[in-house]
Amino acid sequence: MKHTDSVEIQQFYARHMHLLDGGAADAWARTFTPDATFAAPSMTEPVRGREDIAAGARAAVARRAADAEVHRHCVTMTTAQESGDGIEAVSYVQILATRRHGAPRLLLSCVMRDRLVRQDGELLVARRRISRDDRPHG
Repeated sequence: MKHTDSVEIQQFYARHMHLLDGGAADAWARTFTPDATFAAPSMTEPVRGREDIAAGARAAVARRAADAEVHRHCVTMTTAQESGDGIEAVSYVQILATRRHGAPRLLLSCVMRDRLVRQDGELLVARRRISRDDRPHG
């Protein structure tokens, strides 16, 4: 993968997580394809579609606000491999949580596996699978 592609992917994830951590749930959801899937161990079934992804993000933003807690998603060690018409990206993600007047703490460490695709010149997440480091088999 060319260096410029790596920088583009890094910048995509920076914008993507800034939106989520800043409470812009709908704008964050627009960084997914309309038919995207999002799977995490805390879910009984994957979330399907941008609208349902946005609804879940809005609920998470509301919970953090009610708890007076700020989250920072730190995406690191991203590898990216072109595959067919997209990019398979794997990243480590640590979520730092800080309550108002509290000390930051590591809330979660996980692996994020994304299928990125380009639509209208922009990178979007078509599929996301999260595995947690504190659970068997990720």
